[in-house]
Amino acid sequence: MSRAQQILLVVLRTVIGWHFLYEGYFKLVTPGWGPDGLPLRAWSSAGYLSGATGPLAGLFQAVGASSWIGAVDVLIPFALAAIGLGLMLGLFTQLACAGGLALLTLFYLSAIPTSGLPEPRLEGAYLLVNKTFIELAALSVVHAFRTGRIAGIDRVFAAPRQRPVLGEAAA
Repeated sequence: MSRAQQILLVVLRTVIGWHFLYEGYFKLVTPGWGPDGLPLRAWSSAGYLSGATGPLAGLFQAVGASSWIGAVDVLIPFALAAIGLGLMLGLFTQLACAGGLALLTLFYLSAIPTSGLPEPRLEGAYLLVNKTFIELAALSVVHAFRTGRIAGIDRVFAAPRQRPVLGEAAA
């Protein structure tokens, strides 16, 4: 890979990491909103899960209405933040990518855009490909190119033969 390709892959990993980190942080520190429009004490995934329309809608709706919702509401923000930090720092990059891919797949499957028409509270019209799907594809590229070996904390722990010098071909 060229130096520019390596830099752009690391930039892509970093901005995806920022998105995950900020989403997790925002959910941890910002109150959520109830169905009546009044603020709740904390963010909750219950509304999102109850509105699921994808192929696993029944499962998502059941989780949203179950006693597990409290655990989900803690797990999701911390997972988002941890994945984001891992991607931004290049720390456990492959694990962070796998976690991010798993979450993005679940988010996509919860509401696959099939109408092709504009929907309330969304800009644009989506048919199968939406922002979540695009981020899923981009993170797949980051995962495939093992960007932690290019730059980040993972590079420090990689075996010397696995550490590409910027501008050299990656193993």
